[in-house]
Amino acid sequence: MLIGELSRRTGVSPRLLRYYEAQGLLEASRGPNGYRVYEEGSVTTVRQVRALLEAGLSTEVIRAVLPCARGEEPEFAMCQDLRAILDRELAATEARIDGLERRRSTLAGFLAKT
Repeated sequence: MLIGELSRRTGVSPRLLRYYEAQGLLEASRGPNGYRVYEEGSVTTVRQVRALLEAGLSTEVIRAVLPCARGEEPEFAMCQDLRAILDRELAATEARIDGLERRRSTLAGFLAKT
């Protein structure tokens, strides 16, 4: 399928699909006319990438875990280093939440004094 069809089927813009390709998250071959040609499985791959981005993972981390993803939600097969990567990402997310809670408390304290 061409990039326009993949875009329609996934709701992801062609520009973003090209970005995913540049980041090594999506593969396309080239037709005789030079157009990108995507396989049917690309629809699932794009949906996996979107779900992983929504989980807050960077494209670098997604590139590492994508080979372990199964299904559109996705679920994961236990690949080498997957647990360590996801544990590290969860710890970083929890640290960001802690920082945001401290900021909220400080700001609420400022407002309580006014």
